[in-house]
Amino acid sequence: MLETNELNRKVEEPPLGVSGLGGWLVLVQIGLYTSIIGRFVTMIQSFSMLGSETGSLLTSPNSPYYHPIWKPAFIFEGISSVIMLLFIIIILTSFYQKKRALPRLMIILYSVNFLLLLITVLLVNEIPMAKEVQGVNYTSTLIGGVLGCAIWIPYFIRSERVKNTFRN
Repeated sequence: MLETNELNRKVEEPPLGVSGLGGWLVLVQIGLYTSIIGRFVTMIQSFSMLGSETGSLLTSPNSPYYHPIWKPAFIFEGISSVIMLLFIIIILTSFYQKKRALPRLMIILYSVNFLLLLITVLLVNEIPMAKEVQGVNYTSTLIGGVLGCAIWIPYFIRSERVKNTFRN
C-alpha cells in the first residue's frame, strides 16, 4: 500500500531549458540590492529634512524660501521610500524562495516605481526654487523610468528562465 501511495504522488518534473537565478536575473538582483540602498538613503534624507534647519527654511511659512509643497513632498518621499523598502525586502525573499508570484511582484515594483517617480517630478516641478536648484533633467529621468519598465516588464512576462525558475 505504501508503494501505491508513492506512485500516486504528483512528482513535479524539473523545468526544461534554462532556469535558476543566473542570466539576466543577476542584473535584477543587483538592481534590487541597489534599490534597497537608494530607498534607505532617500528615506533618511526625507525624514531628516523635516527636522533640520534647511527643512525649516523650506517648510516654514515665514521663510522667504517657503513653498507649501515642500513639506508634503518630503513626507511623500519618506513614506513612499519606507513602503517601497519593505516591498523590495518581500520581493527579495520571494526571489530566493523562487516563488511563483515573483514575476507579478516585479511587474508591480517597476510600475509603482515609475508612478512614484512621476508623482515626485510633478511635485518638484510645482516648486520654482526646486527646478532651479535641482539641476536634474526630469525628461531624461522619466525616459529612463519608461525604458526600465519597457525592458523588465516584458522580460518577466515572456522569459523562459523566469517561467522555469519561479515555480514554488
